[in-house]
Amino acid sequence: MTATTTAHAPAPDLTTVVQLAYEGGWFTLCERSLLVPGRGVAALLPDGRQVAVFLDRAGRAYAIDNRDPFTGAYVLSRGLVGSAGGRPFVASPLLKQRFDLATGACLDDDGVAVEAFELREA
Repeated sequence: MTATTTAHAPAPDLTTVVQLAYEGGWFTLCERSLLVPGRGVAALLPDGRQVAVFLDRAGRAYAIDNRDPFTGAYVLSRGLVGSAGGRPFVASPLLKQRFDLATGACLDDDGVAVEAFELREA
């Protein structure tokens, strides 16, 4: 018997990235594997704006403006992630106002909101 060798193709790159809808296209924020459920990270957009990116405990990704409208500080990515009535939110680490991760609406003040961004995984 003779041994035969089979050439194996390189494994496909299975790295999933999180992308944000941006100026009519998609802007890659980061690899999904870098996100930790229940914690946020800040990302810088090409126009200089900051977004706060989160994975909820169910593994869904969200992005909202990183600027806390009550203080003006860019800190929402450092907030505490939770849920209220089935709605995922982040509580600002400064004054504790809660922002819905899907819509950006402030759950503690109906007149205040931050921008929420559309995301996809590719």
